[in-house]
Amino acid sequence: MVKVFIVHGFEGQPNGGWRPWLMAELAKHDIYACALPMPTPDHPVKNEWIKTISDAIKNPTDEIFLIGHSLGVPAILHYIETLDKNSKIGGAILISGPIFEVKGDEYEDVNSFLNTSFDFGYIKNICNNFIVIHGDNDKIVNFSEGEYLSQKLSCDLIPIPNGGHLGGHDGWYQFPKLLESLLKMIK
Repeated sequence: MVKVFIVHGFEGQPNGGWRPWLMAELAKHDIYACALPMPTPDHPVKNEWIKTISDAIKNPTDEIFLIGHSLGVPAILHYIETLDKNSKIGGAILISGPIFEVKGDEYEDVNSFLNTSFDFGYIKNICNNFIVIHGDNDKIVNFSEGEYLSQKLSCDLIPIPNGGHLGGHDGWYQFPKLLESLLKMIK
């Protein structure tokens, strides 16, 4: 059975932005979807977020698909790094995700997700089906981070013109391109 797990970002919530719309649309296709409530989103702790993802998924298979927004992106990448080398994940869509540390002491919690390098080779061995989606004018996470991530994962980058950070605060309560991309990935 195909299952989709959605990981929100810093200061986010499972029912914010486009997540309720996406889950309703996936239900129309008889696809189970769950937006995970990440612990302490205002003061995220990397190991707690990884554990939340792991506890929700329990048995990773090629029928598991992940969607991460903003800080949910490095959380998903770190989660994949914790899996056994013989594990498989069906695919992941990574939206507006930071890859490099952010300047400023107020971002210490965020930087705990970003201050170690990712083992992209290992990640691609477990999940070799990625798509990166990024607003071309994102003021929170620079578009160049989306370009870097898509290069490292050898996957398509879908730029969204004037998309901003692609969250509810930018008016994203529906996200047809995400739905279309996910359904293609699942087929």
